[in-house]
Amino acid sequence: MIERIVLFKLKDEYCNDAARAEFAERTRADLGALQHVRAVTVGVPADEASKASWDISIVVQFDSMEDVEKYIVDPAHRVYVDNYAIPRIEVRKAWNFHT
Repeated sequence: MIERIVLFKLKDEYCNDAARAEFAERTRADLGALQHVRAVTVGVPADEASKASWDISIVVQFDSMEDVEKYIVDPAHRVYVDNYAIPRIEVRKAWNFHT
């Protein structure tokens, strides 16, 4: 199994609890509905030190790296990224791990 870990630092206007909660809810719904996604977990900072560095954490599980590659170019994923996430994020980091 592959876990894709993504961290987002949101733009200043989205760095509040309500905006983080809305972003998390939308992310769960949009990414969880995609064909190659086995599971998705979205988190918001649990403490001030985390909040100072990142606003959203996402862990997406896949069966294989081939599924990750299909996910990245999936048109529905691109709509989420290009139309929803990118306008709201300042910094994005992503990594893939075998589990």
